[in-house]
Amino acid sequence: MRIGNALYETVDEIPSIVPVFPLSGALLLPRAHLPLNIFEPRYVKMIDDVMAGDRVIGMVQPRFGADADDESVEEPALCQVGALGRIVSYQESGDGRYLIQLGGVCRFTVLEELPTPLPYRKCRISAERFKSDLLTDACEADVDRDALIRAFQSYLDANDLEADWKSVRSASNEALVNTLAMMSPYGPAEKQALLEAPDLAARAATLVAITEMEVARQSGDEPVLN
Repeated sequence: MRIGNALYETVDEIPSIVPVFPLSGALLLPRAHLPLNIFEPRYVKMIDDVMAGDRVIGMVQPRFGADADDESVEEPALCQVGALGRIVSYQESGDGRYLIQLGGVCRFTVLEELPTPLPYRKCRISAERFKSDLLTDACEADVDRDALIRAFQSYLDANDLEADWKSVRSASNEALVNTLAMMSPYGPAEKQALLEAPDLAARAATLVAITEMEVARQSGDEPVLN
C-alpha cells in the first residue's frame, strides 16, 4: 500500500514506537484522509519532529466510559486501538498553526505508553493484529453496499440533508464505507467501534446498525428493552 511517497507492504515496515495525538471523536482509517488543524504548542513540536523523520503519528482517542480516568487530568488514559497516519499534506498558516492531512496506513494496538522528556506522548505499538489493513481490496466484495446506502439515505431524510449521489455511486466500497464512517456525526464510543471492527464488511455492518439506531431514536421508534 502506498500512502503519499511511502510504501507499506508488511507490518515489519510499521514503526514500533510512534508519537500519539489523543483526540476524542477523531477517526482515521486505512487509505482514508483526515485533515487536522494543529495549534497546541506541544503538537506543533510533534509535527516539527515527525516532519524531520518518517512523517507518521498515531491517532488514538482518550479512553471513555466507566473505566476512563478523570477527564480533568492533563494526560488521560488512551484507548487500546488507534490508527497510524502519514502526513501527506502540510501547510504553515502564518500564525503558528499547521494545517495537515493524514493518510491512513493501518490500525494498531497500544502496547504501552513510554516515558519521554518531550511535551507530547509516545507509545510502543503493534500492527500485527491489523496486518490485513495493508492489503488493497480486502473484504470489499463482502460489503452490503445496498444496506449501507439505504441507511445513509434514511439518515439524510431524517435530517433534511442532501448528498452528492454521483460521488457516492462512483466510490469503491472501501472508500464509501470509510468516508461515511469518518464523516459520521456519532460519538467517541461509536467511532471506536467503527475503528475496531475486524474488517471492512464488519465496519459497514456496524455503521448500518449505528445509523439505523440513530434514525429510530430521532423518530421516536427506539425499541423498548424489557
